[in-house]
Amino acid sequence: MKITGRSLRLWSLIILLCGIFVFFGFYQANRIASAKVDETYEQLKVFASVLDLVQRNYVEKVSPKKLIYGAIQGMLSSLDPHSSFMRPDDYKELQVETKGSFTGIGIEITLRDGILTIVSPIEGTPAYKAGLKANDKILKINGKSTKNMNLLEAVKILRGPKGSKVTISIFRKGWREIKNITLVRAVIPIRSVHSKMLDDHYAYVRITTFRNNTSVELKKAIDKMKKTHQIKGLIMDLRNNPGGLLNQAVAVADEFLDGGLIVYTDGRVKDQQMRFTAHKGQCYEYPMVVLVNEGSASASEIVAGALQDHKRAIILGTQTFGKGSVQTIIPLEDGSAVRLTTARYYTPSGRSIQAKGIVPDIVVPFIPPEEEKLEEQKAANNSFHFLKEKDLKGHLPGEDEKKGQKDANATLKKDHKENQAMDNQVREALRILKAWTIFSSVNHGQS
Repeated sequence: MKITGRSLRLWSLIILLCGIFVFFGFYQANRIASAKVDETYEQLKVFASVLDLVQRNYVEKVSPKKLIYGAIQGMLSSLDPHSSFMRPDDYKELQVETKGSFTGIGIEITLRDGILTIVSPIEGTPAYKAGLKANDKILKINGKSTKNMNLLEAVKILRGPKGSKVTISIFRKGWREIKNITLVRAVIPIRSVHSKMLDDHYAYVRITTFRNNTSVELKKAIDKMKKTHQIKGLIMDLRNNPGGLLNQAVAVADEFLDGGLIVYTDGRVKDQQMRFTAHKGQCYEYPMVVLVNEGSASASEIVAGALQDHKRAIILGTQTFGKGSVQTIIPLEDGSAVRLTTARYYTPSGRSIQAKGIVPDIVVPFIPPEEEKLEEQKAANNSFHFLKEKDLKGHLPGEDEKKGQKDANATLKKDHKENQAMDNQVREALRILKAWTIFSSVNHGQS
C-alpha cells in the first residue's frame, strides 16, 4: 500500500485528535474525582471543627475515642436499620452468638420506622414462653425509652447474666395500652433444628435460626427419622425464624434441589454480585410443605423463595417479614467492626424480597389454640347429629363391633392426641401432604 504525503498528514491529524479526546477524557475523570475529594475534604473540615469545639467547650472532658466511635455509629445508623458500628466487645458478642451459646431473653430485633420491633422470638426462650410475637413494639427497656436507641445498644441492655431480670414495655396492634413484661434472662440454646414424626409417615422439621451448623443438624435429623420410618412427606417449619447466616440458608435449600440457582446478590461492588447454585446429584425428594409467617425473615425467606420458584415445595402460612438485604461484617484494626449493608438478594426468578416478603402459595392465618377451642365448642353446640346405621336399634353389627372397639378407640385417641399437639397451620400442611400421597397413587386411567 502506497502512503502519500497527503494521507500521512491525514493520519497524523486523526492520531492527534484521538490523543486530544483521550486527554480530555482523563482530564474530565480527574476533575470529577478531584471534585469528590474536595467535597469530602470540606465535610471532614466541618467534622474536625465540631470535634475540636466539643473537646474544648463541652461541660465535661470527653475522650476522643468516645467521640469518634459515636460519630461512626451515627454515620452508619443514618444509612438503614441494619448497618451499624460494633465496638470491640459488641463484635466479640456477635462472634459468640453465631458459634456458641449466650445469655439473654431470646429475640431477634430490628428498627422499623424508627421503632424497636421484634422480628421473632426464638423458640424455647424466655421471650417465646412469655408470648412475645413478631411485630411487637419495644417502647421501653427497664424504664428507659428506646426512642433513638440503636440496635446494638438495645441488644446490649437486653442481654445480661443468667438469672437476672429485665423489664420491657410492649405495644401490640389491637392493644389499648402498653404492657410491662418482666423476663428472666437464660442461656439461649444454639440448637437450631427440632424434628419429629407426625402420623408415622410424615416428617416435621423446625428450623429456629440459621447458625454455622444448621445444615448439618438438618441432615442428621432427617436421616435419623429415615432409619425408623418410611417418610412420605416433609413439613419444614420456618415460622418465626429471624434468619442468620447466608451460607447456611444456601446449604439448607441445596439439600432439596437437584441443581439450579438458589439465590443471587447484587451490590455496587463486584465482590457483592454473587450467585449461589445447588449441586447436581443426591437430594431429598419428599413432597414438601414449608410453613412461614410474618416472623420469617432474611435467610428463611431465601430458602422459602428458592423452593417456591423451583416449584419444589408448597409455601403455606402468612406473608413473611421482607428483609432482603445482605450485611457484611468488616473487622477493623482496633478489634471493632462495621456491619454494612452491601447488597440486595434476589430469588431465582429475580424477585426482590426487600420490604415485600414471600407471599405463600396457600394463605392460612394462624389461629391461637384457645380461640380454636372456643370455635369448636360453638360448632359442637350448634351442630345437628344425623342418624347413622349404627344408631338404629337392632342394626346388623359391623365387623368392628364383632371384634370389639378397643383397637379402633386406641387409634382414635392417638390421632386425637397428635392432632391436639399440632396448630392449625401444621394440621393443614399435613392434610395437603396426605392428599398429595393419595392423589399420586390414583390411577388416572391414562392409556
